[in-house]
Amino acid sequence: MAISTKYGDVNIRKIGDKEPVFILRAQDVLAVPAIEMYRALAASHGAAVAGPLEKELERFRAWSGEKKLPD
Repeated sequence: MAISTKYGDVNIRKIGDKEPVFILRAQDVLAVPAIEMYRALAASHGAAVAGPLEKELERFRAWSGEKKLPD
């Protein structure tokens, strides 16, 4: 299991045992800008993940739940 400082042990396929992870949630008003910045960094380095991140951004933007600053 992966480990999140905030959420503890999380079961995520393909993540190594005890590998630290950082989780962004759609309710976090800072998540979209953070993902956009990550996408820009990935694109500037030629990382293939930059393209698929647009779909994730669309999903985060479309989420209609309450948004708040992270706690």
